Amino acid sequence: MYKIIEKQKLSETITKLVIESPRVAKKRKAGNFVMIRVKEGGERIPITIADSDIEKGTVSIIVQAIGKTTKMLCSLKEGEYVLDFVGPLGEPTPIENFGRVVCIGGGVGTAEVYPIAKALRDAGNEVIGIIGARSKDLIILEKEMGEVCNKLYITTDDGSYQGKGFVSDQLQDLINSGMKIDGVYAIGPIPMMKVCANVTRPFGIKTYVSLNPIMVDGTGMCGGCRVTVGGKMKFACVDGPEFDAHEVDFDELIMRNRTYADLETISDKTYEEHVCKLEGVK
Repeated sequence: MYKIIEKQKLSETITKLVIESPRVAKKRKAGNFVMIRVKEGGERIPITIADSDIEKGTVSIIVQAIGKTTKMLCSLKEGEYVLDFVGPLGEPTPIENFGRVVCIGGGVGTAEVYPIAKALRDAGNEVIGIIGARSKDLIILEKEMGEVCNKLYITTDDGSYQGKGFVSDQLQDLINSGMKIDGVYAIGPIPMMKVCANVTRPFGIKTYVSLNPIMVDGTGMCGGCRVTVGGKMKFACVDGPEFDAHEVDFDELIMRNRTYADLETISDKTYEEHVCKLEGVK
């Protein structure tokens, strides 16, 4: 059992949880993730590690409540526990001194790109940040990204905060301005990552994305998270989750992620409508 030390709501649907897990905190690196199971009989879900504190033995994760399990996880209170918290898993992000890199976070993807931006800065890179969301109230980690980036751009789809448009539009503007870019890390919704890959491909800019396929165990045993990269089958949990964006078959990834959409909708609806008759009993 892993205790929730701190809970902070970042937006209406996005919650930061600080969880007590000294071993994970000690070993984790940028790009690693954990597999979480909230309670007995529940599904396992992968969540990227946003940050950690070795001295306190805690790990920070940021969760968007979009389905049954993530809503259940975000409903837990400080002092309560999650049943399983397995990690760190996945290959660490390739970090080196490239020169000037652009780190892009779309929506909750900002939580995943933040530790990468931090590690790239520590490796001596000039880090340009671009974060975005549908609207102002969904922008997260602005302060944290501002602290690790030499320059931070913010975009909103509806123009309610700073630049109107998508993160990929800002990336295109930087390239069109003649800025020399030595690498791009783009993390967020699959369509966003696909568009960013298409923006950088003509210029030969090395681009990494973090894939989020359906994942069951996080150890390469189940095969559920297989993706096609460079025409070869890969497993996101053990070969990734980050891959060369120009080699990823995004269309296949989108199709596979929709496999259980109907069942996920039913499960979510049932969870929302469920009223436990034991609640409130004294």
